[in-house]
Amino acid sequence: MLYPERLTQFTKEHSDTVAAIACGLLLLVGAIALHLNFLGLALLLLPAAYVIGGYESAREGLTTLFKEKELDVDLLMIVAAVGAASLGLWQREYHLIVDGAILILIFAISGTLEGYAMRHTERSIRSLMSLTPDIAMVLRQGREEEVLISQLKVGDEIVVKPGELIPTDAVILSGYSSINQAAITGESLPVEKTVGEEVFAGTLNGYGALKLKVHQPPESSLIQRVIKLVEQAQTEEPPSQQFIERFERGYARFIVIAGVLLATLPPFLLGWDWETTIYRALTFLVVASPCALMAAIMPTLLSGIANGAKQGILFKNGSQLEMMGKVRAIAFDKTGTLTTGIVEVFQVIPAGNYSQADVLKVAATVESVSEHAIGKAIVKAAADLNWVSAVEVQAIPGQGIVGINQDQKVIVGNAAFVQKHVISLPEELQKSASVLEQQGKTVVWVAQGGWGDGGMGGQGDGGKELFSLSPYHLVPLSPCPAFDVIGLIAIADELRSEAAATIARLKALGVEQIVMLTGDNQRTADSVAQAVGINQVYAELLPEDKLDVIRRLQKQYKTVAMVGDGINDAPALAQASVGIAMGVAGSDVVLETADIVLMADRLEKLAVAIALGRRSHGIIKQNITVALSFIILLLVGNFLGNVNLPLGVIGHEGSTVLVTLSGLRLLK
Repeated sequence: MLYPERLTQFTKEHSDTVAAIACGLLLLVGAIALHLNFLGLALLLLPAAYVIGGYESAREGLTTLFKEKELDVDLLMIVAAVGAASLGLWQREYHLIVDGAILILIFAISGTLEGYAMRHTERSIRSLMSLTPDIAMVLRQGREEEVLISQLKVGDEIVVKPGELIPTDAVILSGYSSINQAAITGESLPVEKTVGEEVFAGTLNGYGALKLKVHQPPESSLIQRVIKLVEQAQTEEPPSQQFIERFERGYARFIVIAGVLLATLPPFLLGWDWETTIYRALTFLVVASPCALMAAIMPTLLSGIANGAKQGILFKNGSQLEMMGKVRAIAFDKTGTLTTGIVEVFQVIPAGNYSQADVLKVAATVESVSEHAIGKAIVKAAADLNWVSAVEVQAIPGQGIVGINQDQKVIVGNAAFVQKHVISLPEELQKSASVLEQQGKTVVWVAQGGWGDGGMGGQGDGGKELFSLSPYHLVPLSPCPAFDVIGLIAIADELRSEAAATIARLKALGVEQIVMLTGDNQRTADSVAQAVGINQVYAELLPEDKLDVIRRLQKQYKTVAMVGDGINDAPALAQASVGIAMGVAGSDVVLETADIVLMADRLEKLAVAIALGRRSHGIIKQNITVALSFIILLLVGNFLGNVNLPLGVIGHEGSTVLVTLSGLRLLK
């Protein structure tokens, strides 16, 4: 049973449904009264059906007319219905009033069904995201207290028992459990998590009790950011929809002018009587209105967004889903995309009298402030050694990192970068590096140098000029002694198990060009590319070089997707027709930079996203074809006199409902 407040809420949310039902009842009783010759009652009930069923459409149509100086289909429908009623009163053909009321009713029913479709799509999306509980169990002075999620503060400690939902993004303080992250990432299997790892709001705790620490406000949680992006996707219109709406405005003017001509010229040119002429002109206004055309796109794209969300694919707006169906070339970053990004130190080879520990300690001093996966691997390998973080550290994207450690300048990076600051690279280390790179390992060189008596002045040994390093270029500094190479570190980054199968699947889908972009050396890049089946490789690239490659690909292939980690590849992601960030749930930079986010660390979802984009594009084309076909058939039938007003309404609104339901196919 619905209580009064619940009934009021239902009425607000489903006002279109209530209006359609009331309109239908008034029309039914009014038509019966007219059939039984109760003319007064009929003329009371039928206009009421007009008002209740057509109020919202009339309001929207008049608002558009007076505020935007534009005509829309809502106003055309109302004009046609009122015209039919006026003609019926004038000619005392009261069945025409019923015809107009039928038009209003079917238009109201169509609006109700479209509203239902939109609400269903929204519910499908929000059902994935609205999984957080209302309360959390907070530890205060050793006691558990129930607190509303909105009242949680950074630093609060909360307890989550087995089988409970995680209330907000937090870090595990104690405990070990498996977490079902399907609502966030689309992963079907739970993920094992322990102390120090992050858990996300809306995910389901498994077998272990956890104590968590809130590290960001609940409103900033990943699930809340995703909801905001989905809401944004529902309000932003893709280019095709914008084109259709611009077309509608010009088309509506054309329909009005054509309707006026049809209502005035046929009696003089074709010998029609005035009643037939006006009736067909009103029917023309109905059947020529592009309602089905307007419904051909957005329901499809919103359904596609919902479908993607179920599978851990977050489309930031409908235009990106539409664009994915047109992708002809794809560029992949290497580290963290084609590889797992979980790198480890594979081998340390010292030079001269240095030891492996010396090499690791010196490298760790600068890498300790780096966010790069290679830097983290080096710091992890040096964790048991004694060293102090360097100062004045600067990272040079695609090359390396520099800093000052105990009055010595330290340089860690690729061979080309380090070679600019040393007399030469030791020959025996070059041979070792060549072998490691052929095995697909990434080689990092480590060098250090002291300051001369002149501070930062003079030339180094061998006459080689030294440089200060800024993020994008080298600036000459006063001279100092040349750097010494103290060794190299080989880093191993495992290929994703699904990488080769994903590349094969993309080729089977007809993607014309697949390339790999990386800042790594050519040999390592070639090794990885060969393993996954990519033929075109661009190696030793700086961020701006990746940007240039994307631009060249766009000139040749038009629509180009870039798949990267969303942080180091931000310029290329932004330049690409579609920027796709992979496997970095929780990163603010990813959610802001990329057009599409693959929430789980699952590369194969890329092929799913392309297939979904293509299916969306195909359904949109089908819907537009159906909409235009109905309009043409109804126009021809009206001109030949085979379509009356109710039949025209049924055909027109039926096509609108048909394309709306067609778009909802993507929900499955």
